[in-house]
Amino acid sequence: MLSNLLFIAALIAASAFFSVAEMALAASRRMKLRQLADEGDGRAEQVLAVQEQPGHYFTVVQIGINTVAILGGIVGEGALTPHFAAMLGYLVAPELAQTLGFGLSFASITSLFIVLADLVPKRLSMNEPERMAVAVIGPMQWLVALFKPLAWVFSVLTEGLIRVMGLPAARDNSITHADILALAEAGNQAGVVADAEQQVIENVFELDTRTVESAMTTRERVVFFSINDDDTLIRNRIADDPHSTYLVCESEIDQVVGYVDATDLFQRVLRDEPIALRAEGLVKKVLIVPDRLTLSEVLMQFREKHEDFAVIVNEYSLVVGVITLNDVMSTVMGSLVTSYDEEQIVRREDGSFLADGITPITEVQRALELDILPHAGQYDTLAGFLMVMLRRIPKRTDQVLWAGWRFEVVDVDSHRVDQVMIARVPPAPLAEAG
Repeated sequence: MLSNLLFIAALIAASAFFSVAEMALAASRRMKLRQLADEGDGRAEQVLAVQEQPGHYFTVVQIGINTVAILGGIVGEGALTPHFAAMLGYLVAPELAQTLGFGLSFASITSLFIVLADLVPKRLSMNEPERMAVAVIGPMQWLVALFKPLAWVFSVLTEGLIRVMGLPAARDNSITHADILALAEAGNQAGVVADAEQQVIENVFELDTRTVESAMTTRERVVFFSINDDDTLIRNRIADDPHSTYLVCESEIDQVVGYVDATDLFQRVLRDEPIALRAEGLVKKVLIVPDRLTLSEVLMQFREKHEDFAVIVNEYSLVVGVITLNDVMSTVMGSLVTSYDEEQIVRREDGSFLADGITPITEVQRALELDILPHAGQYDTLAGFLMVMLRRIPKRTDQVLWAGWRFEVVDVDSHRVDQVMIARVPPAPLAEAG
């Protein structure tokens, strides 16, 4: 009996080994393995190579698991059934004792294999997949080489069936932005990634979908100089509206001449020189971009043109706003760099929100935890959403209901939606029976 029990223990250990080899390889993260490989662990490099072509590896694992399971059943019945039958023979008839002994032997061997050869090894492999994968890769490589002819036959048959079913024969190891966002969210829930850091990661990927209009300074807020403005007017305007860059136009904002840096103006002030915008070299050529560009595309143009300021025009060549490199970076950094006074959407104590009309619609969705809004892609701001829903220019007290939220226009300034109140719509009371 002792020799049989030792043989069963050996079979359980072998089955546990194959379970670890199977689960660890499947659960191992390529980024973690690459990090281990870069640190000099050659076994991690071997695991990465096997993940690229896992066919023979998994074939050998299945050969081992099924062979051990069959041997366990054969040996277990012969090893334990007689002993259980002998013990039960004192209580019941010999025929019944034999039957019950076989049942107890089967249940005991099956339980041992389920717990010790399957559940425990796989749980360990899921908790530390990379560590377990590099631990078993050496013996598994040897077994793969030993059973390579048999594994080749099974692999060919398996791949043939997969192709017949029209399924992919190779593992897709590409990483998408959705995978990265999912990892960031998981890290946030685990307490590893802070809320603000997760927001930055999400904002980076939104650069490819958000247009420049969602981050620009709108036309009516642009402070500009006319090319013929005198020294006194320029000085007063700088004092009233300090900025790092000023647009320079002929007589109106749509006749763009260029832009001027505030530092160049300050240098003239410090040297007690008069400020004349027609002076040579003072006004610089401005970058002009269309309003349908994404933030990612305008960032690329900033890099290519070595500029950090651009004028945004629509299809009719009318100026709709200006954007700076700082505007793009503020969009990425979000609440890390935005002060409370600059927040475009603010949560009130009663749970409602007060939002500026130019609040990017992605910020509104994030605040309200809305996955989708109607007519997506036709607008970039909260004001645009209201215009599309109302099919006209919004007026004070106009309301839009969507997904349990009420969007109410509370302030309009020259056809511009200034403030919007967003509040939960109370559920309708149930009609009383009777």
